[in-house]
Amino acid sequence: MLYSIDFIIMRKLYPFILAFWCTAYFSVEAQNTKADSLITVLGKTKNDIDKAQLLNAIADAYKTSDPKSMKVYAQKAFDLAQKTDYQLAKGNALLNLGNANIILGDYPKALRYFTDAQHVFENAAAVTDKEQQKGLAKALGSIGIVFSEQSNYAKALQYYLKSVTIYEQLRDEEKCAKLYNNIGIVYKSLASDFKALAYFVKAQKIQEQLADPNIGITYTNIANTYLKQNNPEKAFEYYTKAKSALDQHPNPRALGEWFNNVGLYFKSTQQPEKAVAHWNNAIQTFENIEDKFGVGDTYLLLGQLYLEQNKVQQAIAFAEKASALAKSIKVLEQQVIAEKLLSDIYAKQNNSAQALLHFKAYSIAKDSLTNEENIRRTVEEEMAFDFEKREAIHQKEIEKRDLLLQEESKRNVLQLIFAAVFGLLLFGIAFLIYNRIQLKKNLTLQKELAEYEQKALHLQMNPHFVFNCLGSISSFIVQNGTDSAIKYLSKFSKLMRLTLEYSKESLIPIDKEIESLQNYLELEQLRFNNKFTFSIFKSDAIEDDMAIPPLLLQPFVENAIIHGVIPKKEIGSIAVRFVLEKDSLLCTVEDNGIGFSESKSQKQHSVVAHKSMALDITKKRLEMIESTTKQKTEFTIEEVKNNNGETQGTKVTLHLPIQYIK
Repeated sequence: MLYSIDFIIMRKLYPFILAFWCTAYFSVEAQNTKADSLITVLGKTKNDIDKAQLLNAIADAYKTSDPKSMKVYAQKAFDLAQKTDYQLAKGNALLNLGNANIILGDYPKALRYFTDAQHVFENAAAVTDKEQQKGLAKALGSIGIVFSEQSNYAKALQYYLKSVTIYEQLRDEEKCAKLYNNIGIVYKSLASDFKALAYFVKAQKIQEQLADPNIGITYTNIANTYLKQNNPEKAFEYYTKAKSALDQHPNPRALGEWFNNVGLYFKSTQQPEKAVAHWNNAIQTFENIEDKFGVGDTYLLLGQLYLEQNKVQQAIAFAEKASALAKSIKVLEQQVIAEKLLSDIYAKQNNSAQALLHFKAYSIAKDSLTNEENIRRTVEEEMAFDFEKREAIHQKEIEKRDLLLQEESKRNVLQLIFAAVFGLLLFGIAFLIYNRIQLKKNLTLQKELAEYEQKALHLQMNPHFVFNCLGSISSFIVQNGTDSAIKYLSKFSKLMRLTLEYSKESLIPIDKEIESLQNYLELEQLRFNNKFTFSIFKSDAIEDDMAIPPLLLQPFVENAIIHGVIPKKEIGSIAVRFVLEKDSLLCTVEDNGIGFSESKSQKQHSVVAHKSMALDITKKRLEMIESTTKQKTEFTIEEVKNNNGETQGTKVTLHLPIQYIK
């Protein structure tokens, strides 16, 4: 398909949701009436400060009807504010000059004015904090608008986030809603639909509370996002809300876009008749406000649909209308799409001559568009370079000012030191007493923690295990198995080193725990002549810096070997798994041995302290994890049975909170 939802949204809804001064549709006459009224008041005003404020208000009144007049009055406001050193009016005049240049399409000038306004508000000592912050937030947001219009989305997002942070601190929900919308559009342009939707919804909630007249545009944005995510039910729900809001707060241009987007919805849900009806309504709406660009967009949508339906004559009619309209308003982008559409239609008719003719026209228009884009990119690069240069100079000025402030602060500190000495001495004595008490508590806690860690360490490498390993090495040597003994001793020494190293840490990466278990299981395989096989699985969802308390699973692996698979006549198997389950790390140790009940029955006449210690220490360690993370932990031991109720092994499951290496 030659046309997309994104193309319509990005080209047509920007004027309604990016600018801070935008409101619902209103007449030029109303704006001129307001400006005339303010000009009358200006003639009776003698105070220069009041005049500067009025000049800015007049400039603001011309923002949607006469950008040239807006520039004239904003420049007068700037000159007067400069003369009287009225920083607030100066900053607002620069913002008005920037907005006027955005409307006139001179983005480099607009960016310079906005950055100058930013610097004025950052350095305005005579402005109250709240007024200064409002002006600064508006300047930063306006810079974001320029970068967004120039498709520099990374920079746009940077300045939008700076601006919205200030508005959030000021609790200016109306401005926050506009910026949330802008941020959503940036994320949508970057194909981050879920982030875009999150910000559109944040804007929606605020606008619903404030009964904002632009809520219909936000609903449309949300609907378009859901449609792109292949969720037509949700999309239609928000298209319906958008229509209701637009009926309540008329905005012809936004309504025309609504008809176009809903038409795309019906096309995607295989309802072409309804799509055509909505696109016809879009044409009528755009024609009522003489929006030829919007009409051209709709002609192209109809032409593409009719081509897909093999209604060739109708497709040609609308494509030719779109081409003629695009040429009349000199919009190369529409010319390119229209000529390509005509070429495709005639190619489908096997009319090679006409297909070739329009393909040539398409190529010429595309080359012109490419040249235009290259020129635009060159201007953007120059603008970005100039912006970075100005920012670097400004940053140096800030650093110089900060250095002077630091020197002044040092002098003030020296003056206060002598007066504060006695107080510091009293505070120091109190602090020492308090510190001794806290130190004693910390030492007690550290001692208890060290005891638990030592118990866990002894549990992992208990004397009985060490004795068995050394006995195995001795047997290997006696039986002339020198190579096997060396291999066994090498693995044993590596395991000892890993155990001693990790036992001192409260958390280690899961990969390190797996390395220790791998080494231990290979060692036991050698010891028991490959009496069992094993596997260790880690889910791909587990991140590299996710962590686990060291040596937590080894006692259960040891039990699976000694009391599960070794007593079994056949070759046994052990599986260790690490996976994520909701908000928990799930660790399992499963064997196909004789089962927990049978093992317990065989050992009921023997003293088995090792397992009891493992359970007790594990419970204490889990309690410590719970107290530290404030999250629930648990472990279970259960027998694995087949469909006939026969025991097929034992499964140990640990549910741990997700933790990361700090």
